[in-house]
Amino acid sequence: MKVIFLKDIPGKGRRYDVKEVSDGYARNFLFANGAAKPATSAALKELEQLRVAREKENQELAKHINEMRRVLAERTLEFMLKSDEAGSVFGSVKKDDILSALRDQKLVGKERVEVVLEHSLKSFGEHTVKLRFPRGGETVEMKVVVRPEQ
Repeated sequence: MKVIFLKDIPGKGRRYDVKEVSDGYARNFLFANGAAKPATSAALKELEQLRVAREKENQELAKHINEMRRVLAERTLEFMLKSDEAGSVFGSVKKDDILSALRDQKLVGKERVEVVLEHSLKSFGEHTVKLRFPRGGETVEMKVVVRPEQ
């Protein structure tokens, strides 16, 4: 029996795959658990429309991410940290601080962005921070400046 998977089933199929499975497996497990539906001609048409819509959405997302990469590469984020007279830094700039600043300055919206830092920024000066967009697989480097508070 041909089925359309509605959920990922390890070893059997991924979501929206069309595969041939045994009748008993389809009826007793896949259909009973809502993991698949029969691959009728109407369901296959619906699946094709869904694929076309997803492809269009992915193209729009790629275009949006490329625009965001261009904007982020040109921008610089500034953070002020406390220090003593000797120049020792109190505190650090963490991934969450950078992400919050990006959202506060409306440089990113609802998109999922990951800040790639091996360790938090604990020194004054200019640093290069890598941002990754998991959905598009794109990365961009951005400048972050850490200055002492006056």
